[in-house]
Amino acid sequence: MACGGFVCSKTSLCILNLIYVMVSLLMVGVAAWGKWFGLVSSFRVMAAVIAVGLFLFVVAIMGLCGAVKHHQVFLFFYMLILFMVFVVQFSVSCACLAINKEQQNLLLEIGWNKSESMQEDLERSLDCCDFREVDYNKSCVATCFKDQTCDPCSEIIQAYADDALQFVGGVSLFFSFTEILGVWLAHRYRNQKDHRQNPGAFI
Repeated sequence: MACGGFVCSKTSLCILNLIYVMVSLLMVGVAAWGKWFGLVSSFRVMAAVIAVGLFLFVVAIMGLCGAVKHHQVFLFFYMLILFMVFVVQFSVSCACLAINKEQQNLLLEIGWNKSESMQEDLERSLDCCDFREVDYNKSCVATCFKDQTCDPCSEIIQAYADDALQFVGGVSLFFSFTEILGVWLAHRYRNQKDHRQNPGAFI
């Protein structure tokens, strides 16, 4: 049977959603593992990653159910949600790839000021203190603080920011195209007939 047929569309949609299920479980598992071993102390970061993973898991299960049962309602809402996710993710990926140095510094400082636990994580892992200027009259968890040889964290973070944004933007852009592929497969699959069950009926 040609790849444009009913069985091929169903199989392709199932495989795509199985990949989404594995990615979602991986996201939840990595977030829980990082929190359990103390690699991430920020509850907001962990909760955000788990929430995204669970959302992706629900969407993938909806797509799987729609593909297996050829369920018109599930497939419609799957297409709708996946298209909205595509729009958001494509916009975010383009923003990550297009952001300049000044915008990076502004966003990094906003993120730095929002969470004290994240500040401690970065100070401990990067061995730096404060964001722009080191104040030795305050406390800091970095090892270098005892010797008063610390650099501001903004300098170190900025060195990784470009590569990180390029990586995140590229990965996000890649997955956004898999989402539009899922929308196209679901749309085509909804309008195909299963000739093995009832050649004259639209299911």
